[in-house]
Amino acid sequence: MQNLLIYDQNAPKRASNLSINSSLLEQARHYKINLSKLLEKTLIDTLQQKKREEWLKQNRGALDAYNERIEQRGVFSDGLRRF
Repeated sequence: MQNLLIYDQNAPKRASNLSINSSLLEQARHYKINLSKLLEKTLIDTLQQKKREEWLKQNRGALDAYNERIEQRGVFSDGLRRF
């Protein structure tokens, strides 16, 4: 899934206050980890996973019906395949 489907990449940045374990913050600074970039990447990954789960939940009935139909009737090419 592309990031464009998840969020508006052109939306302006907004400041946000977060509380972070001070030891983790010190280590992140030591290694020059860009916390804003890391948080955005992690949020993208998490949102993608949540949206996948939501889609599967919303479409579970149709997926189950399709799989049951294929199990009972097979696919149209069953008689045509040579492998």
